Amino acid sequence: MKAGLKLPDVTFQTRVRDDSLGGPNPYRWEPKTTADYFAGKRVVLFALPGAFTPTCSTYQLPGYEKGFDDFAAQGIDAIYCLSVNDAFVMNRWAAAQGLTHVQVIPDGSAEFTRRMGMLVAKDNLGFGARSWRYAAVVDDGVIEAWFEEPGLSDNHAEDPYGVSSPETVLAYLREASRASAA
Repeated sequence: MKAGLKLPDVTFQTRVRDDSLGGPNPYRWEPKTTADYFAGKRVVLFALPGAFTPTCSTYQLPGYEKGFDDFAAQGIDAIYCLSVNDAFVMNRWAAAQGLTHVQVIPDGSAEFTRRMGMLVAKDNLGFGARSWRYAAVVDDGVIEAWFEEPGLSDNHAEDPYGVSSPETVLAYLREASRASAA
């Protein structure tokens, strides 16, 4: 992927709380499309290999959550974390992380990730098909800036992290803001 390309149009199967259902698990299925998430907004999307994994849970997701106000100050309307995990896993991970700003997107069937060209095999770790780590600034469904970790490949022995970090994306946004003001 690269700047100027439109995100693929897919439907994500999400679970949303619906207290009218009652009982111990008051959630219902709610399909959401790419347009539901991205139309008319300037957002940061970041994708990672898996919920509850060390780098994702210790650095990347918490960094975006803690930095939300800084991103908002740069004109970002929302921050989305996407992973090839189902809605149940993504919702539990969001709760475990205490998220209030970053929203999770479950790509359980990996359709979005595959169409982004970012689907990799992680069989060497017992993960199966997963997303390569990347981030993007997306304006109304079109990629404005792309941040892909180096070494995209199946069964990569390492999990590179830095290019898609919140610090890197925020630095881009600040520089872009300065450039447009000049």
